Amino acid sequence: MKIKTTRFGTVTLGEEKILNMPFGMLGFQDKKRFVILQNKENSPFFWYQSVDDPSLAFVITNPFLFMPDYEVDIENVLIEMSWNGNSKNNILELYVVVNIPKGAPEKMTANLIGPILVNNKTRQAVQVVMSNSPYIHNFPLITQDEIESES
Repeated sequence: MKIKTTRFGTVTLGEEKILNMPFGMLGFQDKKRFVILQNKENSPFFWYQSVDDPSLAFVITNPFLFMPDYEVDIENVLIEMSWNGNSKNNILELYVVVNIPKGAPEKMTANLIGPILVNNKTRQAVQVVMSNSPYIHNFPLITQDEIESES
C-alpha cells in the first residue's frame, strides 16, 4: 500500500503496518488509521503518521527511556478494547507524544497524560487519557543539567 505524506513523500508499506484507532487522537477523532515510521536509525523518536491525512504526524517516543518509573493504568483500556490477556509477550507498546518547539529542540516535552497504547496483535491503538494523574502534558525530556553539560 502507498500512502502520501507531506514529510516523507510517498511511503510504501504493508497493510499489516497500519494501526486502527477506533477513537482517533484527541482533537483528531476522525483520523482512524496511523502507521509508525522510523525517524532515523537508532533514534528514540518515531513518527506517528496518519494514513488518512498526509499532513498529520506526531513525534512519539517510548516514555520509559526518559522516565523509567512511568506508570499507566491500562486495566480499563484492556476491558474496553477487549484486549484482555494481550498484555503479555510484548504485544502492547506504549508511546508518548513529543512536542519539539521550532528552533529549540532542547525545550522538547512529552505529554505524559495522554499516552498511546498499541496492541501489536490486533493492530489497534488507543490514546489513554489519564485524569487525576500525577503527570503533566509538558514533561521536559532534556534537563537543564544535560543542556549545561553539552555546552
